[in-house]
Amino acid sequence: MRQQITQNLKSVREKIKKTNQKVRLVAVTKTRPPKEISLAIAAGVSSIGENKVQEAEKKFLEIPNIGDTEKRLIGRLQSNKVKKAVQIFDTIDSVDSIRLAQKISRAAIAAEKIQRILIQINTTNEETKGGFSLGSEEEILKCFDLSGIKVEGLMTVGPTEQDKEKKQGAFSALREVFTTINNKVSPEKKMKELSMGMSGDFLVGISEGSTMVRIGSLIFGERKAVA
Repeated sequence: MRQQITQNLKSVREKIKKTNQKVRLVAVTKTRPPKEISLAIAAGVSSIGENKVQEAEKKFLEIPNIGDTEKRLIGRLQSNKVKKAVQIFDTIDSVDSIRLAQKISRAAIAAEKIQRILIQINTTNEETKGGFSLGSEEEILKCFDLSGIKVEGLMTVGPTEQDKEKKQGAFSALREVFTTINNKVSPEKKMKELSMGMSGDFLVGISEGSTMVRIGSLIFGERKAVA
């Protein structure tokens, strides 16, 4: 398993390197056991993404070499889990409403912390996906005025169907929102991160300007079906 994860990680990094773009790799570790995550960290993974607060809290305690590994929440955050999320995650990448941003702000202030966040945009208009809708720039801008949080960038999940042009369209739309927002905020609040692209479409994401890709199955292999 160690050799496979190491080899898979090397393969992904080589593909990213060939794009000649500076892109951060986030290993998606949701549902993966602590042993696999530990092996990935040993192989050089410096940033991991989890979907559920409760699952992550338990796993983080069982990974002996987690150390300074960046811990990102990439799944939808429930209101009753905000306080714990602020305690255990370095960044929350799935802020999908001003209401959630406000709750994170209050929890961060109480914890005396500046919580890094990404704002999620639903660029495909799929009901199964969370996020601010396209055209919600004014609502998004309100997040920048909240204390206790630092908006570092935007995130989206590409369309479910495997159509390259539709994926390009969704990612291009995120880049346009990114540019629009950055043109309206003060220099010290300008965003730097565009998180778009996963195992099946990360090269498309990078071609559209992604600075961060979320890779799971290409590192760990396909998830086993749950009976």
